[in-house]
Amino acid sequence: MLNVVIFGAPGSGKGTQSELIEKKYGLVHLSTGDILRAEIAKGSEIGKLADGLISKGHFIPDDLMIRILNAHLDMYPTANGFIFDGFPRTLTQAEALDTMLKNRNLKVSLMLNIDVDTNELVKRLLNRGKTSGRSDDNLQTIHERIQVYETKTLPVIQFYDRQKKHHRIKGTGTMEEVFERICNEIDSVNR
Repeated sequence: MLNVVIFGAPGSGKGTQSELIEKKYGLVHLSTGDILRAEIAKGSEIGKLADGLISKGHFIPDDLMIRILNAHLDMYPTANGFIFDGFPRTLTQAEALDTMLKNRNLKVSLMLNIDVDTNELVKRLLNRGKTSGRSDDNLQTIHERIQVYETKTLPVIQFYDRQKKHHRIKGTGTMEEVFERICNEIDSVNR
């Protein structure tokens, strides 16, 4: 079973690439961003909490995010594998994901780290903000999100480095070029 963690700063193209991976490899795409935005739209208690944090560029507390993801894993008992998009973002979440998967006799196959420089990220997010209506796609929040990402996620990269599962992907170029690089890495592991 193929289980992919897709990683990258806000605006790196994780969502777009996850959709392409989902179609090509028949995986279930678990996007914590999509899950949380759905909770916000429903006006649930989780949604209200998430909205207050996300609009300021902050992460959701680990324990809450772990519970949410664990519940979503149970919704797909016959899945061929998963793409974890937006999770894990902290070392605690990475360790919890390993445990959640181990409890289901599964494991992370590889972590794809889409690498895009900060200036390009800001440009992409500002452009997305013009059409998305997302409250977190504004200059102040973008800089906060990138700073939080860089600070909190370095230990996650190191965690997957130690497991020899970290694969850095050059995230610039066309969508197709980036996807081809991703497929090469997946195929090298999934033989």
